[in-house]
Amino acid sequence: MTEENNGWFNRVEQGINTETKDKKEIKEGLWYKCPACKEIVPKEDHEANLNVCVCGYHERVNAKRYFEILFDDNKYIELNADMTSADPLGFVDTKKYTDRLVATQKKSGLKDAITTVVGKIGTYDIVIAAMNFEFIGGSMGAVVGEKIARAIDYSIENKAPFMIISKSGGARMMEAAFSLMQMAKTSAKLTQLSDAKVPYISLLLDPTTGGVTASFAMLGDVNIAEPGALIGFAGPRVIRETIGRDLPEGFQRSEFVKEHGFLDYIVERKNLKNTLAQQLRMFAN
Repeated sequence: MTEENNGWFNRVEQGINTETKDKKEIKEGLWYKCPACKEIVPKEDHEANLNVCVCGYHERVNAKRYFEILFDDNKYIELNADMTSADPLGFVDTKKYTDRLVATQKKSGLKDAITTVVGKIGTYDIVIAAMNFEFIGGSMGAVVGEKIARAIDYSIENKAPFMIISKSGGARMMEAAFSLMQMAKTSAKLTQLSDAKVPYISLLLDPTTGGVTASFAMLGDVNIAEPGALIGFAGPRVIRETIGRDLPEGFQRSEFVKEHGFLDYIVERKNLKNTLAQQLRMFAN
């Protein structure tokens, strides 16, 4: 018997073996791999850091997660919770629009691409309309426009500052002109908010594009973004192919947009609640 085999028997006699049945199972979903720096960290640690990597990459999170981060004691009341989209055009692409809506509602647990709520940040009342990218790419349809309009009415009635958290691919093609009308509708409602002297804060996340950027996302009294967020009307690939040349490094990212005067400031997620509380305190004075 070779020395190698003797070593194997010694391991068995000492209870040291590597049979599959003795290996520890690693449960799925316990680790997070950053798409930017490729660092792998425990998912629990990543969530404790508000889903931000040590390299500064801000992972996309849903509206509910922002509510947890922002509202005092995670307490808030949802407004107009049961509104759902209709199918005025009988739209069909690879599937019926009505079927797509049902499937997305079932998968996401959401009614549509925006959630509107009222709560307190640093003891100050605020109404927030937060877009849900996981609902058909956060696309803006009639429900998005109507819920924003009603949330603005609530803000005006209660003299509570209003904020939209934008994260969207733009207008919802399945609703065609009905979707595009929401650009004018939301902009008009924001004019009413301004006339009532109620502040409006716009928070732009990754990505904020298309008709959302061309309407309510850029109309804030204060425009804020997270680091590295893609912000623009047409995407960089479309622009590159249209003009036939390479784009500057960081083109359409929040740092580039701020440098060119379209943002007031950029704030990391860990500082977002305190920053907004200070902003609300300033408005209150």
